[in-house]
Amino acid sequence: MKPSLIIMFVILLCFSVFYNSFAIASDSTNQLFTVKNETRDDNITLNATIEAVNEATLSAQTTGRISKIYFDTNDYVKKGAVLLEITNKEQEAQLAEAKAMIRSAKAQYHEASLGYDRYKKLYPQGAISKGELDKAQTSAATSKESLKAAEAQLVHANQSLNYTVIKAPFSGLVTKRDVEVGETVSIGQPLFTGLSLDKLRAVTEIPQRYIKALRNHLQFTIIFNDGTKLVSNDITLFSYAENQSHSFKVRIRLPPTNKILLPGMWVKAQFLKGTRRAILIPTTAILANNELTGVYRDVDGKATLTQVRLGKESNGDVEVLSGLMDGDMIYKDAYAKLQLLGTK
Repeated sequence: MKPSLIIMFVILLCFSVFYNSFAIASDSTNQLFTVKNETRDDNITLNATIEAVNEATLSAQTTGRISKIYFDTNDYVKKGAVLLEITNKEQEAQLAEAKAMIRSAKAQYHEASLGYDRYKKLYPQGAISKGELDKAQTSAATSKESLKAAEAQLVHANQSLNYTVIKAPFSGLVTKRDVEVGETVSIGQPLFTGLSLDKLRAVTEIPQRYIKALRNHLQFTIIFNDGTKLVSNDITLFSYAENQSHSFKVRIRLPPTNKILLPGMWVKAQFLKGTRRAILIPTTAILANNELTGVYRDVDGKATLTQVRLGKESNGDVEVLSGLMDGDMIYKDAYAKLQLLGTK
């Protein structure tokens, strides 16, 4: 073999020994994690459903036949928009009759008032009797009450005519339409159901064993599928339990957010129960192989695979329920350590 090749081989061999020594030294000193049994928040997480604060069913307040329908299920409507119209010939006739009654009542009241004023001037002169004066006074009072009744009838007729045009009470989505064009409706019959997307809340049920903890800390964290969170202190805790589940309903008003939220969506509702002792380690320290879940624990400078039982995972950490003790040293990157051991 040529001397130049021998020299190159020796240099490469020295570099390889130096690199492996440096990697092992770095792995054993810089990649260890000290296990600590620390006090952590003990949170309770429940399933919750998003629902609208404002949801209403509009019913007919007059009788008639549906003449026009402007919106359908799943349509978005603005507040005050006309949803449908009911035929109004009968209501217009009632309004015309009420206006005629007003004119007649005003004329009668005017005539009775003039007569009473005239009798009041004649009575001191002895031209009329006290009975005639009282009769004129009664006639004026009666005609005044008749005018009030006619005015009330006009208000009722106007309102009945307005009831033939159904408008949206708030901006939102139409979730149900109960009538068709040409259908005859009566008072109280459902027409439309809708909900507003402006104000939403999360609804869940709390088991009675957690009621005391919730009352001590009335705050919820709403967790969405993408991991984002909203915190709300606007909590309504029902004062009675459901008969079957014996749990208490909770309504959680959601603060304004740019997220797209729709009624019926599932979310997680989390509140603080108290504190507890727990061990948290980085998820990168976990080695999973079929049914085995373990970590590499440093024992006198040697990596020993130790089986562990895990709990909840959050923010890159996982709780260890058993298998480790306070003060244990583990390797942060289990798979990197496995690869390094495989090269030895």
